[in-house]
Amino acid sequence: MTVLAYILSGLSLLISVLILVRLRVNWFGVILWFPKLYAGALSAYGVVIGAAGAIVGGIGGAYGAVPMGLFGAGVSVWYVWRCSRDNTGLDDLFGVGWQDQIPSEAVGKMLKSRWTMFLKMGASPQSSFERDVVFRIIPGTQRELLCDLWRPGDGSASEVGVIYLHGSAWMIGDKDLFTRPFFRHLVSQGHTVMDVSYRLFPETDLFGMISDVKYAIAWMKENASRFGVDPNKIVLAGGSAGGHLALLAGYAPAHPELKPQDLKNTDLSVCGVISYYGPSDLLAMYQGQVLNLPEIEDQPPRLITTETTLSNQDIGLIHLLLGGRPRDNPEAYPLFSPQSHVHPGCPPTLLFHGEPDILVPSAPTKALYHKLVEAEVPASYVMFPKTDHGFDLILPQVNPAAQSALYDVDRFLAILANK
Repeated sequence: MTVLAYILSGLSLLISVLILVRLRVNWFGVILWFPKLYAGALSAYGVVIGAAGAIVGGIGGAYGAVPMGLFGAGVSVWYVWRCSRDNTGLDDLFGVGWQDQIPSEAVGKMLKSRWTMFLKMGASPQSSFERDVVFRIIPGTQRELLCDLWRPGDGSASEVGVIYLHGSAWMIGDKDLFTRPFFRHLVSQGHTVMDVSYRLFPETDLFGMISDVKYAIAWMKENASRFGVDPNKIVLAGGSAGGHLALLAGYAPAHPELKPQDLKNTDLSVCGVISYYGPSDLLAMYQGQVLNLPEIEDQPPRLITTETTLSNQDIGLIHLLLGGRPRDNPEAYPLFSPQSHVHPGCPPTLLFHGEPDILVPSAPTKALYHKLVEAEVPASYVMFPKTDHGFDLILPQVNPAAQSALYDVDRFLAILANK
């Protein structure tokens, strides 16, 4: 019984320490990144394990296990409470009484609370999933741009189309990466999801990426009637680099430097944007990288081509992506920063971020929120404490932060569906 008490209390203590630890961009932080994400996701079980360890320790005389278990359980209780408590975000977005804008039929499909011990995330039996649909071929090449389509059953469509842009550090990754539970849930609400595989660096630059997103918007609008989608009810969503692209495309649909010429007469506006920890200020991202990687300033500029093989140290470095440091290419940083494109006509925006975040600082996201408010754009900023980058992708069935964000997403999309 003594051994069992220490094992249970030790596991709970480990979960609590991982929740509380602040990670930095170094080998130690990268090693602990995924364990920290899983610790947050499993925090409710840390409560049970810690309490059990304390009880068993008290009964069996393993008195050292009692404070360990109580501490671990206490931290986990605090984390679950902080992540799942109510916030004023939806009031900020849609005003007091926003609940009245959602029909009872939609209310019945949404999450009933911000967190539950186990959330069943499944689509309706009538829904469909289609892989590798071609939405564009790059002119002069055989390069196909692909997407996956998630569609609700006949008669249950909300008329909302969600175009999702995966996380990538702009350089790695692809569609259909840990997102299936999220998409199944959106489809269960009646929404159509287009999961886009946009080109990455060094195959293309940021202009090429934002162009791919805008072609995806144009394709969805052109094919909206086929999918039961209203072309005026298209929402951009994404995580990390995908969140950045969603914000940029949503805020600058007609910017002459960010719009392909053959789409110049096409309406690329969207009715909403959802960003999970998307960078909004690339200069701030660069400055943060300089603090973590001081050798950047001492390195000569590198010539990057499509044949270049990126190393692990290259992934996500802003100065490579933008063709130089701020002093080398100063115009690029504001051009590709969503904060620079905030104006009163921006679509309603839902912002989620963890604090601290190992990869994308949260301060610029908060600054973006205040800038949107100043421009009288409906916006919500939800910060999850002691929660790290990628939290929404890890065990959303039990994850307090992921479920709480999904609670807001449900209502955000339901209101846009009925405008």
